Amino acid sequence: MQDLKTRLNEDLAEAQWQDLIPHAQRDAIIIVTDHLDLLEVAVAIAQDDTDAVQHWISEALISKPSPEQLTIWNSDTSKMFKTLIVQPFVVIQAI
Repeated sequence: MQDLKTRLNEDLAEAQWQDLIPHAQRDAIIIVTDHLDLLEVAVAIAQDDTDAVQHWISEALISKPSPEQLTIWNSDTSKMFKTLIVQPFVVIQAI
């Protein structure tokens, strides 16, 4: 696990919404609230930790973007996010 966490930590990046739009169009964005560590969520997804992921979903700590969020971000494409790619998803957290 440490190797995975180290690799994902090295892949942590910042991106503007405009760069994430293609991923949103293919429904591959997962939003992580600021109550969670983006790296921890990415590791859990990569390791198929369904218990943790289901818990976060049930607590609304991770989710797909809502139509309202998409509208807001599409009107301000310079909005910045921390991002991690965990195929086939892009896990994001607002900055």
